[in-house]
Amino acid sequence: MAKIVVIGSGFAGHTAALYLGDALGRDHEITVVNKYDYFGYVPSWVWVGVGTMEPHKTVFDLAPVYRKKNVRFVHGAATEVHPDEQFVMTAPADGGEGVRLDYDYLVIATGPRLDFEATPGLGPHGGHTYSICTLDHAVQARDAYLATVEKMEAGEDQRIVVGTGHGMATCQGAAFEYITNIHKDLVRRGVRDKADLVWLSNERAPGDFGVRGVQMKQGDEVIGSDAFIKALFDDYGIRCELQRAVNAVDESAIHWEDFEGSYGSTPYDFAMLVPRFLGVRLTFIDADGSDISDTMTNPGGFILVDAQYGLSWEELKDKPDAWPARYQNPTYPNIFAAGIAFAPPGSISQPHTTPNGTSITATAPRTGMISGIIGRLVAKNLIELVENGQMPHEERMSHMAAACIASMGDSLWDGSAATIIMYPVVPDPHRYPNEAGRDLFVTQMEVGLAGAWMKRMIQTTFMYKLRGRPGWKIIPE
Repeated sequence: MAKIVVIGSGFAGHTAALYLGDALGRDHEITVVNKYDYFGYVPSWVWVGVGTMEPHKTVFDLAPVYRKKNVRFVHGAATEVHPDEQFVMTAPADGGEGVRLDYDYLVIATGPRLDFEATPGLGPHGGHTYSICTLDHAVQARDAYLATVEKMEAGEDQRIVVGTGHGMATCQGAAFEYITNIHKDLVRRGVRDKADLVWLSNERAPGDFGVRGVQMKQGDEVIGSDAFIKALFDDYGIRCELQRAVNAVDESAIHWEDFEGSYGSTPYDFAMLVPRFLGVRLTFIDADGSDISDTMTNPGGFILVDAQYGLSWEELKDKPDAWPARYQNPTYPNIFAAGIAFAPPGSISQPHTTPNGTSITATAPRTGMISGIIGRLVAKNLIELVENGQMPHEERMSHMAAACIASMGDSLWDGSAATIIMYPVVPDPHRYPNEAGRDLFVTQMEVGLAGAWMKRMIQTTFMYKLRGRPGWKIIPE
């Protein structure tokens, strides 16, 4: 009987657990350990953060789903991995003694550690800004945002700043959704004229999103996401402050450094800034009791896998096969990392270092659809490995398509969404010898009411799928 442990139950870990339980759960031991006892549908926390969706509609309990799939659930946080002896130690969520989980195969899908501490004054925990990266954070952001709305309704002008809170932050897409939903909500409330909306980002250009932007062919013309997003911001009256690394926040101003190395500040009344993401802290201990975490992770705490590390960006952008194919650790081949937990070989977008030595780069996203695809791939390989001793499945991000539907107001009558489809996620200049390195006929961008319907339909469909209900595997990741 094989023992498989999955650490983390976000899009990557939960998807992997569903496939593993469905295929192996009756005859083998599948265990999931997660610090929350619920699954959270992160894309809808944008709506929670503006008060247009109730929090309970974005979550469901994990234990009943896992029971149905013959998966054991441990509510707690993994703290140590002993790869030589093949066990994980956990700290239970309700205190008490830790639980030891033995494994033959380990899937690490912990998601990000939100590094608010890297930017003094950032974040809802003792800082001055808000976040929508967890459900609790989204609820806090909602309450602060609605208090700001009350001031506008009383006649006060307010400056609302949304974007990234560190020079190496990612997840610009979620911040983009948040600021456009705020715009729509303020229009609906009749107070849009009282708000100065500011987009503050580490992106090189609008619509970079950490993927080097998106380009599509329309007739004989190639249209880029920089022009696409800039036109949206101009239409919505959102001011852009780009190429900026936030280095501190106080009670009235966000302080930053720009690409040229100049320093400045942006005053605000309400701000939601996404922090830098790091790998979740796990201590790796070998058979001698030595801490070998530095050999298992990169400096950011992400798990090393079958990628080519150490390449310069100029080298990496011409080597799409440097990205991992199986998400398998090279030192311990029975350990896999899925979703945000794996260490990318570098950034997709062009990095930048200021004259002062500060890195300002929109780092590579590995969330949502990408996480789900990788979680399924790792699970499929483990199923084959247990049953047949083989791992036939490979999919690099340079061969992976991704779709993003960024809502701009949740109304099904007058809302809209930006629908962006790209292929591949990591540009491949060898297969697609154009400036974008992507298939310009597959890659598309569109804005409209249909996107709002699609966004809501996807939430409903995925909440169904991720509960493992009949036909769940038919719904693609």
